[in-house]
Amino acid sequence: MTFTISALLLFGLLLFMLIRSKSVGGVAAVVAVLFGYYLSHTPAAPAIDQVMAALADAIPDFDP
Repeated sequence: MTFTISALLLFGLLLFMLIRSKSVGGVAAVVAVLFGYYLSHTPAAPAIDQVMAALADAIPDFDP
């Protein structure tokens, strides 16, 4: 059985947990969200998608 989770959901959950633990303030959270939003509209977005896909493919093959 394969369990998949989108990177958006994963990073959203991580950001939520950081905000709840007060590791990241409200202003920093807004900056993080805006940075991600604007980064997704740049030419770097396909390269970031490729890196994330490669990492997602490599994680199941990782054998410590």
